[in-house]
Amino acid sequence: MPATSIDHVVIAVSDWERSNRFYGDVVGAQLVTLPRGRYAYRIGDAQLNVHGPGATPSPLPARPVRPGNSDLCIRWDGSIESAVEHLRDRGVEIVEGPAPRQGSAGDGMSVYFHDPDESLLEFIAYEGQPSG
Repeated sequence: MPATSIDHVVIAVSDWERSNRFYGDVVGAQLVTLPRGRYAYRIGDAQLNVHGPGATPSPLPARPVRPGNSDLCIRWDGSIESAVEHLRDRGVEIVEGPAPRQGSAGDGMSVYFHDPDESLLEFIAYEGQPSG
């Protein structure tokens, strides 16, 4: 049977409280408590499992993810202008964009910004296309 979608990926953070607040307020993620001192950020039907201070995830890859070394693109359900306004309203600096980009649904418009640990995040908007 073939793979159908990505269920979750892992990011790492250096400060739970700061990151939980950022991913909830800026990204719009639902905070989920996981076993072994960890959290996850649920975004639509995907999830970011989070490794951070005091967490004891297992198993680990040969080179575990570290705070600040992730690069993630998140679909924005609205215009790219509304994504820019959302980021500015929350005091988040835009690194680049809006600019045309290719994503999993084809052509879109995106804007780049950093999380508190400086991982690179991107909102991409596929205007006129369903978000799911």
